[in-house]
Amino acid sequence: MGGLDDGFLSDAGVAASNAGGAGSVPFAGVLQSMVKETAKLDQKAGEAVTGLLNGSGVEVHDAMIATQKANMAFELALQVRNKAVGAYQQMMGMQF
Repeated sequence: MGGLDDGFLSDAGVAASNAGGAGSVPFAGVLQSMVKETAKLDQKAGEAVTGLLNGSGVEVHDAMIATQKANMAFELALQVRNKAVGAYQQMMGMQF
């Protein structure tokens, strides 16, 4: 299937954390990149499972690894969303 480096958060997330200054990636860009990469991993997992079921040469461990990567990416995106919503709700509760 794919190699170990499938690009999940390697571009935008690392760039945002390392740049730190004027050239940093906005939070919306990081979120958008994360959603796109999660969708790619989900598509790869679907293709791996379909290939496994069709008998087109996909190994069981490759399909399992692809589905676990997609699951972990989804869980990470869900937790980031939860933290962002929590921070928004906390800010909305503040009185100025």
